[in-house]
Order: sequence, then structure tokens, then C-alpha cells
Amino acid sequence: MTEQATGGTTYAGGGAATGPAGTETSADGRSLGELVGDIANDLTTLVKQEVELAKTEAKAEAAKAGKGVGLFGGAGIAGHLALLFLSLTLMFLLDEWMHAALAALIVTVLWLAAAGVMAMVGRKELKSMNPKLETTQQTLKEDAAWAKQLKNN
Repeated sequence: MTEQATGGTTYAGGGAATGPAGTETSADGRSLGELVGDIANDLTTLVKQEVELAKTEAKAEAAKAGKGVGLFGGAGIAGHLALLFLSLTLMFLLDEWMHAALAALIVTVLWLAAAGVMAMVGRKELKSMNPKLETTQQTLKEDAAWAKQLKNN
């Protein structure tokens, strides 16, 4: 390091120096304020670019999700139609041994029984549901206590 006549210090690598008024400049002659401003602008640009990238990725993923949901919907309709035709097949098979109306009634009763069982199981699941989200409430209380403690210190 060498002393300048102005009282500032010049660094061997050509780094920052302090001028007579106490202003610091970089090797390329920019002041500290200009450097901080440039860094802030670069950081702002970086954040904007990251947000744009996230938006682009989210749109692409949403398009994939939409396609997947549409395919699941189509699969549901196809499954429903398959079940309908399976029921008709069962009815026509039973029609070989009994009257068609009785065969249709038997298939209907089978579906009513299946619907009843599913409704009872679904009701049981809904009753066992706990909408209070106790773990989340506990962690929120802990976070609030932590924030109060930081505020008081």
C-alpha cells in the first residue's frame, strides 16, 4: 500500500481509494453510491427475470396439468360407459333365466347396494375429518410467540 498526497490509500490491486472529501471510488472511477446503485439495478433485473422464468414455468406446468385433468375426465366418462354396458350385459345374461324386467331390477338393486355402501363409508370418513388443523394452529402460535419475543428484545 502507498500513501497518496490526498491522504487516501491506493491498494495494490487497483481497488477503492478515498479521495480528499472522503468519497470512495472504484478502480473504474465510479463512486460507492454508483456501485451500490448498479448492484441494486442488477439485483432488480435478476429478480424480474426470475419472476418471468417462474411465470413461464408455471404456465407450462398448468398446461400439462390441464391436459392431465382433461384426460382423467375422459377416462371417467369412458369408465362410466363401460360400467353402464357391463350392467346391461349382466341384465341380458340374467334375462336368459328370468324375465327381462326382473333381471333389470336385480342389476338395479346391486347398484343401489353398492351406492349405499359407498355412501356409508364416505360419511364415516367425513365424520372422522378434523377441520381444525391443530398442527398448523400450534405452529402459528409458536411463530407469533417467537415474533413477540423478538419485538420485546
